[in-house]
Amino acid sequence: MFETTADFMSIVLRKLPLIDVRAPVEYEKGAFLNSINLPIMNNEERHLVGTCYKEKGSEDAVDLGYKLVSGSVKEHRVSAWKGFISKNPESLIYCFRGGQRSRISQQWIYESTGLSVVRLDGGYKAFRNYLIDALNPENILSSPLVLTGYTGSGKTNLLLNQQSAIDLEGLANHRGSSFGNRVSVQPTQINFENNLAYEIIRHASKNYKYMLLEDESRNIGRSYIPKELHEYFKSGSLILLKVDFDERLDNIFKEYVIQSQIEYQKSTSNDAGLDVWAKEIRNSLSKIKKRLGGEFYHKISSSFEKANELQKTAGETCLHKNWVEMLLKEYYDPMYKYQIEKKHEKIIFTGTKDEVTEYLKEKSQIYI
Repeated sequence: MFETTADFMSIVLRKLPLIDVRAPVEYEKGAFLNSINLPIMNNEERHLVGTCYKEKGSEDAVDLGYKLVSGSVKEHRVSAWKGFISKNPESLIYCFRGGQRSRISQQWIYESTGLSVVRLDGGYKAFRNYLIDALNPENILSSPLVLTGYTGSGKTNLLLNQQSAIDLEGLANHRGSSFGNRVSVQPTQINFENNLAYEIIRHASKNYKYMLLEDESRNIGRSYIPKELHEYFKSGSLILLKVDFDERLDNIFKEYVIQSQIEYQKSTSNDAGLDVWAKEIRNSLSKIKKRLGGEFYHKISSSFEKANELQKTAGETCLHKNWVEMLLKEYYDPMYKYQIEKKHEKIIFTGTKDEVTEYLKEKSQIYI
């Protein structure tokens, strides 16, 4: 009676709005872009129905579901669906497998409004499997092209201006280093994968020959790139961005001190944001303590604390440049130098920001 669709590519490319009628606990584990959680059952109701199903079977479980979601409860939930659909007429609806919950939701919406909302065939599970397939390197036609360079080179900013790029750090909501945490939390691993798959599918629709990526480790904060996909990314040719040390120092200082402090201050109603920021820096230093070595760890920690104290007492941030410079010169630069030398034969172009931008402009004109 009601229409279904398995045209998942159209959902991705057209950015169609989705109504997820699963319980909040399911939605929080993993969902899709452009989706909203308007559940037919809340967590407690879902738990009761699930228990009934195990003890008494499907028929009794369905009957219990109708009893729990009836009267004003049912009216409230149907009203929420109606409100969203009125603002988003192309909305699609789904539950976990495209079964009972989404079919009942379709029926109630039709009875209330006369509207026939399209349901995802196979539900969340089928769409999720489609996105997982998109992450399989065998299904990716464009070749990876990797932008590399020393810390602070401004790789992300350059990458964001390229149409053929995929911003892995943006998808992970993380800056990609030990000091890369942001105020807002990272997505769940499932959501990171789903969002990355969306970007790969959209990229494929443009028929670019190259997929520009930043040189990343497999882990970006707590998000991680699936193993085979990461190996595929790492197989790409390298473009080395060369930037003077002083410029890199300024970039890191602005991003990890000035801008980051602003983020933390905005997240609180007072100066407590600076204390939270300082705690994050201490935690980040602690994470790499073994790699820094005890003596250098204490040296850089002491420099940070002096800078932090000056900022608290005099409002000056200038001393923060000292520990940032130490971190670049004595930790990040030697590490990146080793990695770049190890991959030297894969470098196909080296240049300044303008030179790399021009090179990428020529590359972006090449299509499959």
